[in-house]
Amino acid sequence: MKKIFVTGSAGFIGFHLCKLLIDEGFEVFGLDAMTDYYDVRIKEERHRLLSSGSNRFTAEEFRIEEADRLMDYVRSAQPDIIVHLAAQAGVRYSLDNPRAYIDTNIVGTFNVMECARELGIGHLLMASTSSVYGANEEMPFDERQKTDTPLTIYAATKKANEAMAHSYAHLWDLPTTMFRFFTVYGPWGRPDMALFKFTRGIIDGTPIDIYNHGDMWRDFTYVADLVRGIRLLIDAVPPGVSDRGEPVPGDNLSPAAPFRIVNIGNSDKVRLLDFVEAIEAEIGTKAVRNYMDMQAGDVPATWADASLLKSLTGYVPATDFRTGVRNFVTWYREYYGV
Repeated sequence: MKKIFVTGSAGFIGFHLCKLLIDEGFEVFGLDAMTDYYDVRIKEERHRLLSSGSNRFTAEEFRIEEADRLMDYVRSAQPDIIVHLAAQAGVRYSLDNPRAYIDTNIVGTFNVMECARELGIGHLLMASTSSVYGANEEMPFDERQKTDTPLTIYAATKKANEAMAHSYAHLWDLPTTMFRFFTVYGPWGRPDMALFKFTRGIIDGTPIDIYNHGDMWRDFTYVADLVRGIRLLIDAVPPGVSDRGEPVPGDNLSPAAPFRIVNIGNSDKVRLLDFVEAIEAEIGTKAVRNYMDMQAGDVPATWADASLLKSLTGYVPATDFRTGVRNFVTWYREYYGV
């Protein structure tokens, strides 16, 4: 039974990933800071469900910035694999509190990488984001495109994480996979994300803010599809430079390190207004729409080329956004009793 250490285990994606890993028989060691960026009660309930559902889940609650405490915990767990999901997330919040992104996403990620180096982890997997594509206009986005134009400090910290991880993969022969998430949604989602805010607003009858007057497109990726992609990439360990056979079509393996970057997206772009209409249809109520200009740091469209994920794992996310919206609204009504 392999041991996996997951940072951000009480987070939206971390919760779903831990549940999947536990269901597949892994022993999971979680870590979450339980910060108050959004309602801590949701995070506490996620951890409670993981703990009550299996004796193969153990969790601690502290910040990854606490280097000594982090190292002690990882040493005691002795994991075979680390999946690093903990981060200060949110594009818009990075405009108000950029220091939080430096502390967690840069310093905290460095601490996680140090743990992986010291323990000789067999595979380090770390979350990046589609936001690193920044001002790129050629779509769909593929992993070989340059990512030199980040538009927010959040995107810049994730781009820095990719560079940091490559250097560690090269210096310490540490197999590393970075995955770039596209717009993730689904049950147990974050209250600061569009689907959660739209659902709450429509049910409560309060206005919902629609940026760029609705002229936006997103590659909405259902959370269960996303974590399935992560699970399959755990087994797709980047080979060392001297150990490579025939190349995988479209692979972007580094010529100097056991390192690759992989998009995980639905390979489709959905108009924001179509997404809103799907929520309205599921709830049975029209939204009070507050059309707004584009917010600083935002982009009009995202769209993933997920062909590398398919080449490596045989898998591509495919949940239709209407199905995903239905599942979220069902969860929301049950969770809040509305």
